Amino acid sequence: MPTKSTAFKVNIKRSWHHIDAKSVTLGRLATKISVYLQGKHKPSYSPQADCGDFVVVSDVKSLKVSHPAKLQGKKYFHYSGYPGGIKERSLKNVLDKDPIELLTLAVYRMLPKNKLRSVRMNRLKMFLDEKEGRELVEAMRKRK
Repeated sequence: MPTKSTAFKVNIKRSWHHIDAKSVTLGRLATKISVYLQGKHKPSYSPQADCGDFVVVSDVKSLKVSHPAKLQGKKYFHYSGYPGGIKERSLKNVLDKDPIELLTLAVYRMLPKNKLRSVRMNRLKMFLDEKEGRELVEAMRKRK
């Protein structure tokens, strides 16, 4: 007796999106990026299919936070698993040290917690300055 397969092949056409992060709020930017990575902006969106696009973010060093009190109030924790092994950093420290890590963490936490999350994160490229991001997007668009 033949069985029906629930798997289906989808012909996915991925495009490249360039986002300039100059003076954009961190949360709003992370939301926009996660929508593009999941493919929710496409009419052919399906949650179980990986139909998202590539996203290039440039000028990450000029990210903005919505409220100045968050710079000291919001904390990021890391726990090693040992007694006394918890470390905390403020948003200001993380933003000054590595803004790419901050945006990566925000986008990672906004994506659905499933097996596609790491695959989608591989399609996210970030650059500290504006020039490198534009060059990458133009090179990939010409390659098509």
